[in-house]
Amino acid sequence: MCRHLAYLGPPATLRSVLIDPPHGLYRQAWEPRRQRHGTVNADGFGIGWYAEGDPVPARYRRGLPIWGDPSLPDLARVTRSTAVLASVRDASPRTAAGDQAAAPFASDQWLFSHNGRLDGWPDSAAAHAPAARTLLSLEAMVDSAFLWQLVLEWLQAGATMDTALAAVITAIEAGGGTGRFNFLVTDGTSIAATAWGETLWYRRSGRSVVVASEPGDDQPGWTEVPDRHSLTATPSLVSVRPLAADIPVFTAANRAHRAHHAHHANRADRVGRTDNDVSNERIVTR
Repeated sequence: MCRHLAYLGPPATLRSVLIDPPHGLYRQAWEPRRQRHGTVNADGFGIGWYAEGDPVPARYRRGLPIWGDPSLPDLARVTRSTAVLASVRDASPRTAAGDQAAAPFASDQWLFSHNGRLDGWPDSAAAHAPAARTLLSLEAMVDSAFLWQLVLEWLQAGATMDTALAAVITAIEAGGGTGRFNFLVTDGTSIAATAWGETLWYRRSGRSVVVASEPGDDQPGWTEVPDRHSLTATPSLVSVRPLAADIPVFTAANRAHRAHHAHHANRADRVGRTDNDVSNERIVTR
């Protein structure tokens, strides 16, 4: 279910990061070597990158196979960045199609991708949303966009990226939810990721680091991240630890902020609700 990759390091062309490696993300769209679920990632792709001096990333997303976009090789050849996050998509059942359904999803300085699935989508979503507004504001009706909204709420409440990822997985598990939750997020200066049901690898060499669903080549230096572990990475340091150690212990102020936000969002939803709105009044924010 999808392949994704994040790069941090000296300025590099998108082509050198995504297309040139012999088993890179481009080829993983039709010939992944370590994908546990699914065999082809042809339901769309997306690339996010940062321009010098601009903290807000640009994105290029299409709802077609990456090899079917004749403009991409030229775009990738001339576009350089010190930070890239990209993915190729194998759509989960009952999820929307199209450009907006392809990762990376974005807000402010963050880019996010999800490799996996939320079991029971979309019926299971209401059990994990702190407010009906979470569902109503999705960029696309896909489980990955929904999970991104949950992560984003933690980030906007002040959580670090690794804490936000762990918080969402912990909350879903605590609420009886199941799925595969390989998350990948960057703010352009560091990377956070989780291995939860899918493969995850990294390689740090020289002044760069790559975090990916699988190695892009057979050169030495790749390290697999154990299942149910989280990773944080910069070009100078990679840290891997069990996800249990990442279960967030937010301060009372952080918890109050998130609960206050959810309360007012739910109140606004009740005031302005129509027959087509999503009802989610039984959700309790943890």
